[in-house]
Amino acid sequence: MKLIIMFTTQKVIYLAGGCFWGVEAYISRLNGVNQTEVGYANGLDLAPTYEKVCTGKTGHAETVKVTYNPQIIPLRNILENFYKIIDPYAKNRQGPDIGTQYRTGIYWQDDEQKEIVLDFLKEKQREASQRIVVESYPISSFYTAEAYHQKYLERNPHGYCHVDLNLINDEEFKHLTKEEFEITQLAMTEAPYSGKYDDFFEDGVYVDVVDGEILFSSEDKFDSGCGWPAFSKAISEDAITQNRDFSHGTTRIEVRSAKANSHLGHLFHDGPGGSKRYCINSAALKFIPKEEVDEYIKKLNNNKNQKDIQ
Repeated sequence: MKLIIMFTTQKVIYLAGGCFWGVEAYISRLNGVNQTEVGYANGLDLAPTYEKVCTGKTGHAETVKVTYNPQIIPLRNILENFYKIIDPYAKNRQGPDIGTQYRTGIYWQDDEQKEIVLDFLKEKQREASQRIVVESYPISSFYTAEAYHQKYLERNPHGYCHVDLNLINDEEFKHLTKEEFEITQLAMTEAPYSGKYDDFFEDGVYVDVVDGEILFSSEDKFDSGCGWPAFSKAISEDAITQNRDFSHGTTRIEVRSAKANSHLGHLFHDGPGGSKRYCINSAALKFIPKEEVDEYIKKLNNNKNQKDIQ
C-alpha cells in the first residue's frame, strides 16, 4: 500500500494568564494542543530573564506559547478553556500573584485569529457586569523562559499552582496509566530501552492506547538499536499525521495518531538504506496478537457502529 501522509497545518496562539506554570499545565492537557512552551511576551527588554521580568520593569507578561491543530481543537475552544482559569476583571493580578507580568492577555499571529479573539472577548463583555481587562494584541515578541520553568508542574507535581487543573474533564483518559497519559497527551518521551515493545517481535498489530485504532503492524517493525520500537511505515495512509516539532532547539517530525491525536513519537529517515524510521514510544501503543486481530477488528467496528447510531 502506498503511504501518503500529509502534514497537518498547526497554528500558534499566545496566552497570558498569571503564573505560567499552571496555565501551561492546564492548556497542555487539551486534546488538539500539540506543544506548549512558557516564556515572556510583548515586553521591551531584548534579553529578559525571570529575575528581570519579576521586577515589573521589562513590560513582559508571563505567557504560554500554544501550538495546536485547528482541525481537532478550534481556537474558540482553546479560548473558552483559557477563560475558565483566569479572572478576566483583575488587572495585573491572578490569584495571589501581583504585578504587570501577571496580567492577562491573548496575543495572535494572524488576522483570522484576531477576528476570533476579538469576537470572543466582545461576546464575553456583553455577558459581563464588569469591565474585562484581558489584553488582545498581535504578538510582538516572545522569549522562551529558562529550562527549569518548562513543564514545571509535570516535574514538580506538588508545586505552586493558582489554576484548578481539575477543571478539565479527563474521562476519556481515565483508563491510561500516568506514563501513558504523559506521553500521549503531554508529548513526553519514555527512557530509551525501557519500553515493553522495544525488544519485542511477536506477530500482530499495534494500536493506539487511547482509542484502540490500529496504527502499526509487526510486519513493518525492525530492530533499529535506538532504544524505542521502530517501524518502516504505518498500517495505512490515514492512520497517522505528521507535525513539525520545533522543541528542544531542533526541527523534527512529530508523529501523532490521526483520530485520537495521541503523541506517538517521531519520524526519521535513518532506517536501512536511508529508509523511514518511525520511532515510537511503547507506552503509546497496545499490542494485539495475530490470532486475536480478526476478533479485535470485529469488536472495533461494532463499537464504531454503536457510536454512529447514538
